[in-house]
Amino acid sequence: MLALTLIAAMANGCNGAQPSVVAVTLHSVTRTSYLNRYQINATVTNRGDQAQAGNTLQFLDVVYYGGRIDARGIPPLGAGQSYTVTYVWPRSADAGRWTSPVDFRIRAKSPLPEGCTGSHASAGITV
Repeated sequence: MLALTLIAAMANGCNGAQPSVVAVTLHSVTRTSYLNRYQINATVTNRGDQAQAGNTLQFLDVVYYGGRIDARGIPPLGAGQSYTVTYVWPRSADAGRWTSPVDFRIRAKSPLPEGCTGSHASAGITV
């Protein structure tokens, strides 16, 4: 069964913008004899009351057992605006179902406002 875990680890007061991973879903699985391709969608929403700066540089890291295996860029988001990242993860057809946790974590590079700790929002799914 799919396990969706939301962990809000946002720092308050970061320019009024609060990007957060609000959903991670398994969209589809394509199976072959040797390889399964999992299409996972992760949605990031700015839950804050202000837009992010136009020069914001941020990523959504794909994390497997604590190690970053990939990353996708996220554009600056206006207040209430969302952005969905699609990630296709190839796994061996022999891998056990519902045994692999995949997390998606926001990683801000710049600008980090004064007083902002750079805490991230994350969410995960087990496939």
